[in-house]
Amino acid sequence: NYSLTGATSGIGYHLAQLFAKDRYNLVLVARTEQDLLNVKDELRYKFSAAVKIIPKDLSKIGAAQEIFNETQQQGILVDVLVNDAGIGDVGFFWDIPFEKDLEMIQLNIIALVHLTKLYLSEMLQRNEGKILQLGSVVSSVPAPLQAVYSATKAFVSNFTDALINELKDSKVTMTLLSPGQTQTDFFNKAHASDTKIAQPDSTDDPEKVAERGYKALMKGQHHEYGSTMRKIQVGVSHILPNELTTAQLRSDMKKVDK
Repeated sequence: NYSLTGATSGIGYHLAQLFAKDRYNLVLVARTEQDLLNVKDELRYKFSAAVKIIPKDLSKIGAAQEIFNETQQQGILVDVLVNDAGIGDVGFFWDIPFEKDLEMIQLNIIALVHLTKLYLSEMLQRNEGKILQLGSVVSSVPAPLQAVYSATKAFVSNFTDALINELKDSKVTMTLLSPGQTQTDFFNKAHASDTKIAQPDSTDDPEKVAERGYKALMKGQHHEYGSTMRKIQVGVSHILPNELTTAQLRSDMKKVDK
């Protein structure tokens, strides 16, 4: 069985560990070849895992097709697809360069849709397979200072829920994992490591988030959250008016005193 996943950091890194532990063959995708080689060596050493790497930047147009072509050429049938690549940025919408917005939309939406389209078609022909889509708790509420990022995650949530329904008469399952703020490199890359929301006491452990997502994926469960608290937060956000939830999220983005 082959699993295709992004795996050099954060939740994806811990998901790769879980797949390797369960004796999946792995196809790992990330931007940086050296990072992929490091993870490959680690997984082979710890689990004797069979690992193929594809260095590819999914924020570039056409990268998803290139990944699919490469797996096709190597005769790899992907049984499990994990769409966990994603980026964000923090700041007032008008201060963030449009090129950064486009990069977020390309990676968080277009690459995810394209990979899903390509590999889901194969899975449906075999009538088996699993897909894990990485959403976010901000899928359910607009996030000030993360306007484009939260909108991309709202897309992922709606897209995934629609496909879950479309797939109900097949044996292919799709799972939406919606983490909250997690102890990954996300906030550093988004220039927000000094905000209230990014502090260690506010963030979840990526290893535990990955374990929850992995168990849900294997069971064919439709939804999972990064923690019980995140599930409660999402439930509450559906009840409260957006004015209140956006005000709270705006407050969470305040810089902390060092």
